[in-house]
Amino acid sequence: MSNSNSSRVRTIFRAKTTKALDRIEDPRETLDDSYDQQVKLLQQVRRAVAEVATAKKRIELQGEEMGARYQRLGSQAGEALAQGHEDLARAALERRAMIEGQVAKLQQQFAALDRQTAQLQERERRLTDQVAAFRIEKETIKATYTASEAQVRANEAVSGLSSSIQDVGSSLDRARDRVAQMQARAAATDELLASGALTDLTATPDADIERQLAAVSAQADIDRQVEAMRRGGPGAARPGEVAGGWLSIGRSGE
Repeated sequence: MSNSNSSRVRTIFRAKTTKALDRIEDPRETLDDSYDQQVKLLQQVRRAVAEVATAKKRIELQGEEMGARYQRLGSQAGEALAQGHEDLARAALERRAMIEGQVAKLQQQFAALDRQTAQLQERERRLTDQVAAFRIEKETIKATYTASEAQVRANEAVSGLSSSIQDVGSSLDRARDRVAQMQARAAATDELLASGALTDLTATPDADIERQLAAVSAQADIDRQVEAMRRGGPGAARPGEVAGGWLSIGRSGE
């Protein structure tokens, strides 16, 4: 395998490997997955805030109800004592004392939930800001990656075009060499045919004999002209003189 073929095979292999790796881990997909996970966490925090707020509201309603009962028992104790029913007054006050203890516990729970709500709301706020910032960064990175990917593909296309042009140039050089070789071969065969070293299969039968006879006849005609000039007899043309002008050239024997 030639060096150019080996280089082409390595280039194709690297391109296929790169495409396979890109399919396995696309940073844009990774960023989208991370963003989705953060959004899910933010939703969980918001649900937790809503649940804590709901629990806080229930305790608040229960506290208001117990507070109203506490006030009512106090009024009942006063009325019972005013009517001379000390035992009923004591019973009402005992129940009010028990409610007071329960209200104290509700107050503690309410305060704890209030602090928890404030903490969760602060976490939700920070997480919301972080998710928003991450989204902007994610889209920026994705856009940059997409632009870089397009540039890489364009560069690869230009590189492939350059390689193709080089291959075309090599093909043209080989074609020129073959044409030059064929022209030289044609000229050589023409010379061989003219010298008789090769047989012209397209020529008529006995063409070589006809050529030889024509040459002998031409030589005999020249000999006759020379002999006539020596004798100087009538009708003998002098050198450079043509009887009858140019129209009679070649017609002396007619």
